[in-house]
Amino acid sequence: MAKKKLVFLGSKPIGYECLSYVISQKEELDIEISGLLTHARKEFGNAHDLNSLANEYGIPVINNLEELPYCDILYSVQYHQVLKQEHIQKAGEIAVNLHMAPLPEYRGANQFSFAILEEKKEFGTTIHKIDTLIDHGDILFQKRFPIPENCWVNGLYELTYQASIRLFQQTLTHLVTGNYKLVPQETLVAKFGTSLHYRKEMEEIKQIDLNWTKEKIERHIRATSMPGFEPPYTFINGEKIHFVRH
Repeated sequence: MAKKKLVFLGSKPIGYECLSYVISQKEELDIEISGLLTHARKEFGNAHDLNSLANEYGIPVINNLEELPYCDILYSVQYHQVLKQEHIQKAGEIAVNLHMAPLPEYRGANQFSFAILEEKKEFGTTIHKIDTLIDHGDILFQKRFPIPENCWVNGLYELTYQASIRLFQQTLTHLVTGNYKLVPQETLVAKFGTSLHYRKEMEEIKQIDLNWTKEKIERHIRATSMPGFEPPYTFINGEKIHFVRH
């Protein structure tokens, strides 16, 4: 029986960790990693260079979506582009995405910030089928966990990062063997709600109005103080003042 072919799309440290795990399991799962398509991110340094990892293990590096080869499974982990139907259909069995948020509640970007702003008690991470809409396809696997009280955005990110790696590792065998049930997101909307956020929204929620209540100001600061990005801010007499955590 021929090996199943898997193509990996990903970036960032979590993409590196997930691809490393696939490499470690490819003999046991009898799969061939037949391609990698990544988006280099200089801020993460050489320690999480997916291209170098692929070269080390003889995995073909793909330059763009138009070069995607036919495969059995297409797996996306923090890949930056929305796939079109012509890309999705390159996967004979299934194309899936690891989305670092619970679905259907938080589709799109900035999910950690909005969960804090909305004072959610629970968060999570999801593996779902890819369709042509953003984070919209049927759910295969999901892990939920409580949000600690007064959580900051980087803390919620770290909790989700670790939960996402565990979910990826725990379900890879099930994905390869077809041992999963597809759950349409529409069937969960009544219970959990749904939203779709874009990166451009971050600028709006970072701007603090000093007329807000103390609680709302504190919540916006916790939700938008992500290391490596511009801190939340306000304007006093026309001067931009940042809120920096010490």
